[in-house]
Amino acid sequence: MASVPNFPTRANDRNLWYMTEDEITVDKTVHDFGTIKEDDGNVSATFIITNNTKEAVVITNVVRSCGCTAPEWTKEPIEPGKTGEVKATYDPRGRIGPFDKTITIITTGNPERIVVRIKGTVE
Repeated sequence: MASVPNFPTRANDRNLWYMTEDEITVDKTVHDFGTIKEDDGNVSATFIITNNTKEAVVITNVVRSCGCTAPEWTKEPIEPGKTGEVKATYDPRGRIGPFDKTITIITTGNPERIVVRIKGTVE
């Protein structure tokens, strides 16, 4: 499970991220579809959000970086210790070549914004 960063620090010229208590985590920050065929149609990736806080958290919005990606998400509050999900569906029609799209998940928890990515190549 990937930790969603709360605050950065630098060591050996690299950004390092540390998770503090009471944060939301996501099972992955990037989903790589690899090579997909345009004729096969839409592809989807699901990101699992875990509420590690002591209060219910709501995903209030999901913002996509492109109209080629359609998000769906858990609308009900995610209770402490429970999970919700964000599903991102990519439409490859007319988009031959590599793609790398961001999806910003906006929540009432900590952190308030989580950025995940989908990527791949369309043939």
